[in-house]
Amino acid sequence: MKFSCEKALLQNAVGIASRAVSQKSSIPALEGLLLRASETVSVSGYNMQTGIRTILSADVTEPGDLVLNARLFGDIIRRMPDDVITFSSDDKLVVHLQCGDANFNIMGLSATDYPDLPEVEDEYSVSIQQKTLRSMIEETLFAVSTNESRPVHTGSLFEISEQGLTVVSVDGFRLAIRKEPLERVNGGYFSFVAPGSALSEVEKICGDVEDLTSITLGKRHVLFEVGQTQLICRRLEGDFLDYKSAVPRKNPISVVADTKELIQSIDRVSVVISEKLKSPVRCIFDHDRVVLSAKTANGEAKDICRLAGDGGELEIGFNNRYLMEALRYAPADTVKIELNTGVSPAVIVPTEGEENFLYMVLPVRLKAQD
Repeated sequence: MKFSCEKALLQNAVGIASRAVSQKSSIPALEGLLLRASETVSVSGYNMQTGIRTILSADVTEPGDLVLNARLFGDIIRRMPDDVITFSSDDKLVVHLQCGDANFNIMGLSATDYPDLPEVEDEYSVSIQQKTLRSMIEETLFAVSTNESRPVHTGSLFEISEQGLTVVSVDGFRLAIRKEPLERVNGGYFSFVAPGSALSEVEKICGDVEDLTSITLGKRHVLFEVGQTQLICRRLEGDFLDYKSAVPRKNPISVVADTKELIQSIDRVSVVISEKLKSPVRCIFDHDRVVLSAKTANGEAKDICRLAGDGGELEIGFNNRYLMEALRYAPADTVKIELNTGVSPAVIVPTEGEENFLYMVLPVRLKAQD
């Protein structure tokens, strides 16, 4: 195999594909990257759960394929000067890399040791702008569960319907929903659950651009195509939460908050809270304001945030991080907070326009004041 290409192109491809490489594996090839040269060069990483394949333009003079240790290969490429890299290998799998005055010889592995990435049948597919998909993943991924006892909730639900794309994440303490209209759907409406770890990589691969990315559903896998990069991940099986019936919407109390100001107030009173000294943030929703407080062995903190609306002196406690994250990821400058009782969930939605997001945070039971 022999090819040459710009260092920046190869470094970018290696960086993207390396995200799916196993850190430690009983199969040595899975700790490596599969390079395949034909008219172009493809670089693939696969950890048996998620696979990433990306294609780069190169001047290929001898086609071929082999596997290189991902960490070593990435370190070498990163340290090379910004110039054209010449890559060549012989029949003994010795790889010679040259760029400017820098030369390296490293050993490769046979490509026959590398498992094939799954093929995804093109039955259902949908297209969406990269920047839209990236924001939808970012604004729901924080609520994905880390509890392996319910594997299906360690991913996000994707629902494609006549309303568009809905992405839902839930972890038992909070729920995040994002909705966007779709430009094109092929094969009818469908749904699936994709692992949070794979979606984290999709978010990184997507750019802040309007170029379309496609999502294709197979029997066992999902394919995300972003430009010249493909990410294939295994679908999560199981019954996902019936989120539509889980969200209470007939809430008698409704207040409007400046998102940034409320985050700052929660952040201030959270100063006395730590991993060792946990405490809920006590909120008293009054007329046009909420009084926030927290008390631990570190001390006491209190702050007031102005609101629009009357909370009827409702007293309710929240995990500071859960409430702050819901507000931080809400894509709006102002939000409407719907409340009912001190033990009912808080629902956070936009104040204006389409309801393109909804966050629900369960309260924490408060102890009686001293």
